[in-house]
Amino acid sequence: MTGTMGRSAVPFLPATFGAPAIDAAVAALGVGPLTEEGLRSHLFPLFSRVLARQEIYLANHSLGRPLDCMADDVGHALDLWYTDMDDAWSAWLTLIDQFRGGIARLINVPCADAVVCKTSAGQGLRAVLNALSAECPHVLSTRGEFDSIDVILKTYTLRGKASVTWCEPDQQGIFSTASIVRAIENVPGSLDLVVIAQVFFATGQLLSDLAPIIAAAHARGALVMIDMYHSAGAIPVDFAALDADFAIGGSYKYLRGGPGACWLAINPRLFEGSPLLHPTLDTGWFAKKNPFQYDRPESPEFAAGGTAWLESTPPVLPICQTLASLRLLLGLTVERLHQYNLEQQRALIGELIARNVPVREINPRGAFVLLPQSDAMGFSRLLKSNGVNTDARSGHVRLCPDILNTREEMRRAAEIIGTALHAQ
Repeated sequence: MTGTMGRSAVPFLPATFGAPAIDAAVAALGVGPLTEEGLRSHLFPLFSRVLARQEIYLANHSLGRPLDCMADDVGHALDLWYTDMDDAWSAWLTLIDQFRGGIARLINVPCADAVVCKTSAGQGLRAVLNALSAECPHVLSTRGEFDSIDVILKTYTLRGKASVTWCEPDQQGIFSTASIVRAIENVPGSLDLVVIAQVFFATGQLLSDLAPIIAAAHARGALVMIDMYHSAGAIPVDFAALDADFAIGGSYKYLRGGPGACWLAINPRLFEGSPLLHPTLDTGWFAKKNPFQYDRPESPEFAAGGTAWLESTPPVLPICQTLASLRLLLGLTVERLHQYNLEQQRALIGELIARNVPVREINPRGAFVLLPQSDAMGFSRLLKSNGVNTDARSGHVRLCPDILNTREEMRRAAEIIGTALHAQ
């Protein structure tokens, strides 16, 4: 079995069977702002299977829509199993390296092995909690974190494995950098870890000024984990510039890779050792220095860098689900996608307001907008029965257009939403 699984630069794009078509589409779109005409001509043909669905899909912030060639990538990984059996690992490990390098390039991590494959973002959080040197670490987080983060931290608290200080939002459900910094400064005793989302999942609020939070945490001797699940791939992010210690994210949403292809990013400065960290308890044979030599010293010898944070045998197919969309995303660039998404949001909001549909605009925000609704889940189900696919969280219906949505779709969606709302 081969595969680099070690520190490397990240100049490459992920490999995929759809690479020629993806690269040709990206080249045809040029380097300027994205346009609907260009996308319809060059990109829509790469998504023919999902575009055949008879609905207006505005849940792109939830389950992203995959490229046609994703099935070919997964099929290729399966074919290797059929034809090569255990020798398939040579190619599979290369695909895993490609994924790690692609994510490193996406969020600007300086080396590919600083990205650790996980099957969920919550798994990344547990790996860090289980590496902290404090016996019962003190964690600071917010009430706006995704359910997995919330339930993991609460479970650790119930088991006496952590204590948590929770930051509350204001009366409008908004978090401020200043209030989080004050909370960090006022935590009594020691503080070991700060866990905070860059974009909050329920409201889409973008916490754009993370630098003071990270600086305040570091001044207290605490490590910082940024949840990038709703930012990576949706807005430009720069992990190296932030100088956070960890980041977690995944491919389910904006990376169009479905479930299971998630990651933990680690600041390479931690590879030199930190008194705040021990080797994580979330480990396995892929974290060993020479996993395929099957040495079993009494004191495990771990690999260098982030590879020491790997666990047991990693999943392959979820990673293959993501390679094509990751290549497309890196080719188009997040900056261009973000600007196009903002244009789409403005257009959708204009169509909704023209039909007297209340819209809650939170600024700055990520990739979606909110419709306040007392029965948000019920209204979302009603919309789906009328051909508009959305979802709901915390009293809001969430609407997220993406590059596959046309202006005509958004006009029709606003019309359907307005009719359904005023018929109540």
